[in-house]
Amino acid sequence: MSSDTGSENGPDLAQGVPLESFGTTGLLAGHVGDDTVMIARVGDEFLAVDAACTHYHGPLSEGLIVGDTVRCPWHHACFNLRTGEAVRAPALSPVSCWSTAIRGDKVFVLHKLAPAAGSVSVPAGAPQKIVIVGAGAAGFAAAERLRRLGYAGSLTMLSDDDAAPVDRPNLSKDYLAGGAPEEWVWLRDDAFYADQRIDLRLKANAVRLDIAAREVELADGSRVPYDRLLLATGAEAIRLPIPGMDLPHVYTLRSLADSRAIIARAASARRVVVIGASFIGLEVAASLRTRGLEVHVVAPERRPMERVLGPEMGDFVRQLHEEHGVVFHLENTVDAIDVQRVSLKAGGSVEADLVVAGVGVRPRLTLAEQAGLAINRGVVVDACLQTSVPGIFAAGDIARWPDPHSGADIRVEHWVVAQRQGQTAAMNLIGGHEKFDAVPFFWSQHYDVPINYVGHAESWDELLIEGSIAARDCVLRYKRAGRVIAAASIYRDVDSLRAEVEMERDSP
Repeated sequence: MSSDTGSENGPDLAQGVPLESFGTTGLLAGHVGDDTVMIARVGDEFLAVDAACTHYHGPLSEGLIVGDTVRCPWHHACFNLRTGEAVRAPALSPVSCWSTAIRGDKVFVLHKLAPAAGSVSVPAGAPQKIVIVGAGAAGFAAAERLRRLGYAGSLTMLSDDDAAPVDRPNLSKDYLAGGAPEEWVWLRDDAFYADQRIDLRLKANAVRLDIAAREVELADGSRVPYDRLLLATGAEAIRLPIPGMDLPHVYTLRSLADSRAIIARAASARRVVVIGASFIGLEVAASLRTRGLEVHVVAPERRPMERVLGPEMGDFVRQLHEEHGVVFHLENTVDAIDVQRVSLKAGGSVEADLVVAGVGVRPRLTLAEQAGLAINRGVVVDACLQTSVPGIFAAGDIARWPDPHSGADIRVEHWVVAQRQGQTAAMNLIGGHEKFDAVPFFWSQHYDVPINYVGHAESWDELLIEGSIAARDCVLRYKRAGRVIAAASIYRDVDSLRAEVEMERDSP
């Protein structure tokens, strides 16, 4: 930032900025009074919106313009620069738009505009009753978008959880580390569901689908009728079949209740053993190290995350955690757990008064299987996320969809993918034909190091590394048959966004 801007918040955009201020990015942040605002140059137009992403307040001016949208550098949320609409998750709320004017050789931001009216009209034949089974990322995003689209029919969300929808990534990151208060984890407050006429039913365990009658049967024997149905039952944490897994100091992490319980136990614990060097396992390790616990990680692989990120990034992740005091026991597994220690297959044991198993999840397919939906290591859906039974859709961790970028049918367990699938399903539940073609994206946080990942590479035959992994300034491109199918990055946010756009444009 230049020294002549007159404010630590950038230039006063109400006083105008020279047209030549816009560099190659076409983005410039500043302020109007106490509001932080960003101007985006789109062709010969200058469009102004709030400067902060509504997800985690990422700086949109450091993002990427694509058409008449801007993408957030942190977690790839996308906003329409003309309407402010949150076009893609993980952002769900819009940014405000501001009017602009060109006077001489300067562009001025004038005033905040009223929110734009919705541009989508709900078809006349839209269903009267929509039921969503599940209140995780996909289920909530579907319900939220349905109301944003203008759907006015009956909308019911059935959740077997006792808590309203939460921002699950926070449960293993900032909230678990003690850096985020609990009020931050709620996707919306209680008033939202009443205001939007969303019938959110907690502790409502769906046990059977009656496809002929178009009803969902609950554990208490009651039935909920539907015209269209979205299955978003998500996944459940795997519990290892080893002695001691049911002891009270042994946890998995999937829900807010799980995270609360781990935090409560951590208050009096001294040493934790994390079973598994997965993303969630190592995020738990980082969070509990931040809380001051001694942390040991037991995992069967040679390097953490090597299967997903490759050996070079795996070595970096291990070194990063070791620099923060984590002790690894790799190429090893846990044989048994007792009240004071875990026994290792390779011999010996590690004392522990807290154990967290982060060894993966399995999709919750029981409802779909019992209803006779097509299953293939997930619920089989078409490009519009409809299952083998017309009128029933599936989204999130359970859905296996035809991915246009890899050319394969895939199922992934990423928060942003689930949200975006929920948004696509919402459109199709009311009669749309929107294909799900988003490039998969996720992020992982380890202390002060974020790792962003776009695409999907179950295997690759070439790995290109740009920059320096050790210097935490890099982008890795995973290629198969000459095509980039995934990219991972550390502090190369715009490169990550560009990789996403390139993959969108390079479908086979």
